[in-house]
Amino acid sequence: MKNVNFKISLSKRASVMPASPIRKLYPYAVEAKKRGITVYHLNIGQPDIPTPPQIFDAIKNYDEKVLPYGPSDGLPELRETIARYFNRFNVTVSPDEVFITTGGSEAILFASMAIADFGDEIILPEPFYTNYNGFAIVSGIKLVPVSTHVENGFHLPDKSEFEKKINSRTKAILLCSPNNPTGTIYTDEELEMVIDLVKKYNLFLLVDEVYREFVFNGGEPKTVLRYSDISDRLIVLDSISKRFSACGARIGFIITKNKHVLEAVLKFGQARLCPPTIEQVGAIAGFKYMDEFMEDMIREYEKRRDIVFEELEKIEGVFARKPEGAFYTIVKLPVKNAEDFAKWMLKDFNLDGKTTMVAPAEAFYLTPGRGRNEVRIAYVLEEDKLREAIRILGEGLKKYRER
Repeated sequence: MKNVNFKISLSKRASVMPASPIRKLYPYAVEAKKRGITVYHLNIGQPDIPTPPQIFDAIKNYDEKVLPYGPSDGLPELRETIARYFNRFNVTVSPDEVFITTGGSEAILFASMAIADFGDEIILPEPFYTNYNGFAIVSGIKLVPVSTHVENGFHLPDKSEFEKKINSRTKAILLCSPNNPTGTIYTDEELEMVIDLVKKYNLFLLVDEVYREFVFNGGEPKTVLRYSDISDRLIVLDSISKRFSACGARIGFIITKNKHVLEAVLKFGQARLCPPTIEQVGAIAGFKYMDEFMEDMIREYEKRRDIVFEELEKIEGVFARKPEGAFYTIVKLPVKNAEDFAKWMLKDFNLDGKTTMVAPAEAFYLTPGRGRNEVRIAYVLEEDKLREAIRILGEGLKKYRER
């Protein structure tokens, strides 16, 4: 038998998988806390609003003697509850058109893999939720960005900018509205422009509506499911994480009327067996009782948005547009490298034993160089802490620029 030197190495997939810009600076935050520094986390969309008690009550009252595997597509009662939930948006959804996933993350991954093969392309506006890129790398799909800009509130460019990107490998357009990381809500005109492209080039339209209810300035929540003329190519991605302040529950869902897509995601779902059972029980209660808590939650986030912009206006050199929804904003800073600044805030700066952590925005883009002087702020802290966090950010900017 020959002696063979086998080289142990990781996959190419592992080597190109990007670190999360939301979490990559976390070790610096840990070290800051070890030094006794209070860190205000504006880097991650982890709501501090209490999870509604109705959800916990439903989980506590789960009294089965065995915690079994559930159906791969989710508990029938949850799928029925979600189908009824869409009645409030004047659209009809059948429970058979609802597929429960392990978080919104799995919804994105399953839907992408159902419609696109290795090397196929999905077009999306940048900046975008950074984990879209991670899921694309895992599944071998190429994301193709269409640039948007803070100066016009990150609204979509002309149709021609999308058409420049479409080719024989293009399978879908992916939107997120209300948007993470920008807070932008696309207008009916913008959506109809994209729908025209979907029809013209025979594409799928994936729409992430995780923040559907988070609409400010008196606006009304909507869903793209109202565009029934593209129901065969429309896939909605959703989750209870932000709506019910239940990020750890890991309950998401896919809505589509395309039976072939549903058959495909069911096979993916069977391979991972089933989504979490007890958390689905909690989700059922969340949808049943959401009218008792959602309105207060939305108004609280709108107030926080206004506080963030009231404080940002006091900081020389920053630029941002007030978002229409979600609970994020992208802020342009008067620095060359926002990641270096964010790291410096954790390593070398504090004000009275406190500092602020933000998410560098460059990794929310694919176009080289874009977002290098921007950060994403998640306004997920209560009023006093939020004001102090932005004030500390401003003081840090002064010191950083004086170096």
